[in-house]
Amino acid sequence: MIVFDLCCAIGGHRFETWFASSESFADQQGRGLIACPVCGDSDVKKAVMAPRVGAKSNQIAAAEPAGPVHTVAPTDMSPDLIRRVVAEIAAKQAEMLPQSRWVGRDFADAARAMHEGRAPEDLIHGQASPQEAQALRDDGIAAMPLLVPIAPPDAVN
Repeated sequence: MIVFDLCCAIGGHRFETWFASSESFADQQGRGLIACPVCGDSDVKKAVMAPRVGAKSNQIAAAEPAGPVHTVAPTDMSPDLIRRVVAEIAAKQAEMLPQSRWVGRDFADAARAMHEGRAPEDLIHGQASPQEAQALRDDGIAAMPLLVPIAPPDAVN
């Protein structure tokens, strides 16, 4: 596994994502499968990052707190805490996705049809461009990017 700091083109948001390899990153980036968890922009690039130096093998690891973390002051945001919070978000998202219907690139049209009463209300997830997502928000239609990017069902083996 390899971790990269990424940055989106629209908002300049930085985020961290794990990949099986550099080739896996390049493949997913080329297919537009990586999106900014803040704004949904899929135009992401590797950001400059500091090297990760592992602890000495004879060091004793600090004990991790038991239970989920619910509130955190910004000054307490250690990298380990951030990883745990992101892992909890990813687990909740993975638990919720099977309860919604994949609509693919028709997300904006499907959300708008539900909002306007032309389609029954349903839980959906799919893909929208940053411009489509902004237009939905401008029209008062509740939509938000998934916090952890996913691969479309038709792109998974």
